[in-house]
Amino acid sequence: MSQDLYDLLGVARDADADTIKKAYRRLARQLHPDVNPDPDAQEQFKQVSTAYEVLSDPQKRAAYDRGGDPFGGGFGGGQGAGFSFTDIMDAFFGGAAGGATRGPRSRTRRGQDALIRLEVDLAEAAFGVSRELKVDTAIHCTTCGGSGAAPGSEPVTCETCHGQGEVAHVQRSFLGEIRTLRPCPSCRGFGTVIPDPCRECAGDGRVRSRRTLTVKIPAGVDTGTRVQLSEQGEVGPGGGPPGDLYVEIHVAPHPTFTRHGNDLHCTVSVPMTAAALGTVVTLPTLEADLVDADGADESGLETGFELDIAPGTQSGAETVIRGQGVPGLRGGRGDLVVTVSVETPTRIDPRQEELLRELAAIRGEERPAAQVKATQRSMFGRLRDAFQGH
Repeated sequence: MSQDLYDLLGVARDADADTIKKAYRRLARQLHPDVNPDPDAQEQFKQVSTAYEVLSDPQKRAAYDRGGDPFGGGFGGGQGAGFSFTDIMDAFFGGAAGGATRGPRSRTRRGQDALIRLEVDLAEAAFGVSRELKVDTAIHCTTCGGSGAAPGSEPVTCETCHGQGEVAHVQRSFLGEIRTLRPCPSCRGFGTVIPDPCRECAGDGRVRSRRTLTVKIPAGVDTGTRVQLSEQGEVGPGGGPPGDLYVEIHVAPHPTFTRHGNDLHCTVSVPMTAAALGTVVTLPTLEADLVDADGADESGLETGFELDIAPGTQSGAETVIRGQGVPGLRGGRGDLVVTVSVETPTRIDPRQEELLRELAAIRGEERPAAQVKATQRSMFGRLRDAFQGH
């Protein structure tokens, strides 16, 4: 190319960098192949691009002004040495300046975590228990040892990317050629292919299997608590390390006790005569659920206790038994809250009715006056009364 580079861009020899850039952009919009399909225009675009590459680089421009070869061996006709933004685009799309690449990705990856749900009784959640679980997860393929290749074979270098794991994709724009790196479609970015996959695992390096695990549930867990079993989850592809297994606890409802945090609540029903006269009732403890089904208690656990119902106990009265609740995960133990419910008989025989009427007469309660407790007035009601002088 013998034509003067300054003339190609239509700028003076003393033009500054900004003038040169504007001149190139103006010509590129006119001559780019996407805009102008004329073959002569394509050739001119290559020459203009080469001129801009030289004149936009201070060192190459100085060499050209001295009459030397700015490329150190002849112009490349706009190809190879042409202005293509390759290094810049590589830095944004996965490559690096100077032509460096990320390289192939490893076939060996960590496995996924797994989650299973386990239902336990309230006593088991409170005091802890060991359970055997049957888990269906991925394990290493024993046939290929996790490599994915059939016995006696091994992965080979990909012929498409030559082991790089990436291939270049060139796209032409009005600024020139833009080169980006994408994962190789032949090897999916691994850099190697398995010509003879293992027949047992189909080249994945792992198979699904059911295995039995023992999980220890600590004392004090509640619904939603997750117990972590490290490295007991899914084995990773390519013989990778396994993930973790999480056991999520669900506590089944109890026929007697209701749990609120670390406290237990229960309701005791007593006849009205017992509530009036006072009595003693026997209540089971949560430990009673741990006793063998045949009733033998060889553990020494306290399976029940006596609760005093004071004379005149009203329905809804609460008694707190300290330390009879659920043990906490970090120590300590909650309380047991017992609520008394006084039962009024709905059916009585003539003799019972006679005795009750006699008792009512003695107490002067044949026609008792209703005792209605005044509710607290609202703030607006008090303000209204104040304005009205009440």
